Amino acid sequence: MVKGSFRPAWWLPGPHLQTLWQPLFRCRPNPATRRERLETPDGDFLDIDWFGPGAGPIAILLHGLSGSSRSPYIRGMQFALAQRGWRSAAMNFRGCSGAPNHTSRGYHSGETGDFDYVYETLRRRHPDSVIAAAGYSLGANVLLKWLGERGDQTELVAAAAVCAPLRLDLCAGRLDQGASRLYRDQLLRELKEYVRWKQCHLESMGHHDEAKKLDDLGDLSPIQSFWEYDSRVVAGLYGFNDARDYYSQSSARQYLRHIRRPTLLIQSRNDPFMTPEVLPEANELSTTVSLEVTEGGGHVGFVSGRAPWCAEYWLEQRIPAFFSEALQSAAA
Repeated sequence: MVKGSFRPAWWLPGPHLQTLWQPLFRCRPNPATRRERLETPDGDFLDIDWFGPGAGPIAILLHGLSGSSRSPYIRGMQFALAQRGWRSAAMNFRGCSGAPNHTSRGYHSGETGDFDYVYETLRRRHPDSVIAAAGYSLGANVLLKWLGERGDQTELVAAAAVCAPLRLDLCAGRLDQGASRLYRDQLLRELKEYVRWKQCHLESMGHHDEAKKLDDLGDLSPIQSFWEYDSRVVAGLYGFNDARDYYSQSSARQYLRHIRRPTLLIQSRNDPFMTPEVLPEANELSTTVSLEVTEGGGHVGFVSGRAPWCAEYWLEQRIPAFFSEALQSAAA
């Protein structure tokens, strides 16, 4: 573990201002992306938004819970990577691209199959291109778990994971405390609205069997915690016994020692989505995992700069630099 070089902006002290600045106040980058739809083997689809030079190395980007390829941290990273000659493929998890998917299934913190499908598809289509990946929050957990599952069986040149909820049980409990309940309530509101919306969509498409799977979840409106939501919805749709079983199987911390590709793990000590106990010990990391822990940054914030009109986004410097270093090492 090393101390990250990030220093928060003086005008964004504390965890919450760092966390909220990008979604609420950042002038959203708007790259001219090109959308590609990948048909999945189970009759569904995944939307990928491409940006960057046509022949450069490729970085796959994975967003967080209730995010998308339109999230400001994703779009900002696409611009930053393009400036270094990288193409980026921003993956939308199922149902997150603005178009509802065709099955009751969506995504969760341990669902690595869709990312694996995207990676293998791009590797097959671009056999001469180097591929890296970066994930944020839920997407970071998915990426780290996939890396641990694959071990040596991947040609990914490098990976970066930001604010990964490495112990999902601890993170779910943290969101029930203090001001973090505001994030919990907003996320749960969005998730419950999405389930209702998708059920109506599936009914309108004539996919009654898939719609019934959502109807069988019952009335979600009383749910007030992620422990409840994950026990009812995630366990109900994906075959886990309950939330504890889901958290036990899906938390990425147990997979870190099995990672065999150069991986940068960035965590913030004042992340309002987790506790210090989430951070792994040195003996839990493989020799290819570099853990950088910053004192500030909030949750996927990491905003610096002299003034609000001169905001700088540290991740958009640190991650492309790490990818470039890995690329140079691989070439050497």
